[in-house]
Amino acid sequence: MNNAEIVSKLWNLASVLRDDGITYHEYVTELTYLLFLKMMQEQGTESNIPEGKRWSDLVSKEGIELNRFYRQLLLDLGNEDIENKSLRLIYNGASTSIDEPKNLEKIIKSIDGLDWYNAKEEGLGNLYEGLLEKNASEKKSGAGQYFTPRVLIDVMVQLIDPKVGERCNDPAAGTLGFMIAADHYLKEKTDNYFDLSPEEAEFQKKEAFTGMELVKDTHRLALMNALLHDMEGRLEQGDSLSANGKWMKNFNVVLTNPPFGTKKGGERATRDDLTFETSNKQLNFLQLIYNSLVTDGTGRAAVVLPDNVLFESGIGTQIRRDLMNKCNLHTILRLPTGIFYAQGVKTNVLFFDRGLTDEGNTKEVWVYDMRTNMPSFGKRTPFTEKYFEGLIKAYNAENRVTVKDIRWNMFTREEISTKFDSLDIGLIADDSLSAYDNLQDPIESAEEAIAKLQQAMSLLNEVAEELRAVEVSSDE
Repeated sequence: MNNAEIVSKLWNLASVLRDDGITYHEYVTELTYLLFLKMMQEQGTESNIPEGKRWSDLVSKEGIELNRFYRQLLLDLGNEDIENKSLRLIYNGASTSIDEPKNLEKIIKSIDGLDWYNAKEEGLGNLYEGLLEKNASEKKSGAGQYFTPRVLIDVMVQLIDPKVGERCNDPAAGTLGFMIAADHYLKEKTDNYFDLSPEEAEFQKKEAFTGMELVKDTHRLALMNALLHDMEGRLEQGDSLSANGKWMKNFNVVLTNPPFGTKKGGERATRDDLTFETSNKQLNFLQLIYNSLVTDGTGRAAVVLPDNVLFESGIGTQIRRDLMNKCNLHTILRLPTGIFYAQGVKTNVLFFDRGLTDEGNTKEVWVYDMRTNMPSFGKRTPFTEKYFEGLIKAYNAENRVTVKDIRWNMFTREEISTKFDSLDIGLIADDSLSAYDNLQDPIESAEEAIAKLQQAMSLLNEVAEELRAVEVSSDE
């Protein structure tokens, strides 16, 4: 039995809990509590767990006794007296939503009966990641509203090309997908870090990969994910846009997909080190990211952002201008619609390098259009790496000008400045697109929209006049 089959079996157990009114996201959290204990047993690391609170203790009980024991176990493992910090954080504030003893018993026995030998061969971390991805792909769970597709994460990591010894960060960590992908990328290049010196391997394990996550339950999943991938870097729970996030500085690499929308109630970020004040989360995260990069020539980032960041006026214009001054914004990837589970979301990836100075770093911006004339992605048409082949070739070309690809276009800094520093550029004109998507100049777009609106109103007036004429003739 491979990991995909194990994930499927674990996921199907969710049906057991429907009568308890447990959501899919709550189910994954419950599984995290249980899987942690089982995986510690399988890895031979149960010494981190106090005696009497281990998997074998759980399996030995049944019925009401099991239910009571499990509830107390969750409280005890989250207690401040627990020495192991990861264990304490995973179970901090933990409680169960499973009221029916026979349901809890069935889940525990089902987990115990899985093929754990093969699971260990493929990697317990990979198994858990598969479970998180399954949760995100399940629309009923709501967890995947803006879930970053695995293939996109892997391509972003490949293009950013993190190096051993570099400090990497995700200020909107989610379940830690970007950092785990970066860790995996470097492990493949270094034979699971065996090619490194003991000091280098220790740095990769304990310092190289860091992050911060706002939502407590998601942070719990991220901690479990990191633990199963043997990663011990700093992973905080809190708001990156508050003073609690000010520790995130001097990174070589940032890879992230910040949350979309505005802060609750239109609040502004409480960080006092952001130059421009706005309630737009993505614009705040963008500032946070490019200011967190080192200025020694190695600082670089790849960030998923919605279309509004590219054209929002006012503060948005000032932030884009600041970005292009402080960084070389060398590449924008216009992503297909429909790859996120909130279907209407239009997104992009911005790739930029922090400059040695704070002025005039962006000379030209290359844009790759993966949005125009693309298939509708879903279960029938999965979003796979083959769709990125053109981008990867163009991105890595020694001379980008020589790349012959209709989707690949360059815009000078001067051209962009004439459009009020809008970066809503590079989409290929095509009859199948709306007028808005075809136009790259926001002024032209507004003028044409007004003209079309006036034309439509004129037609409506003509129809109204004809209807009045028909009513008059019928009255006569």
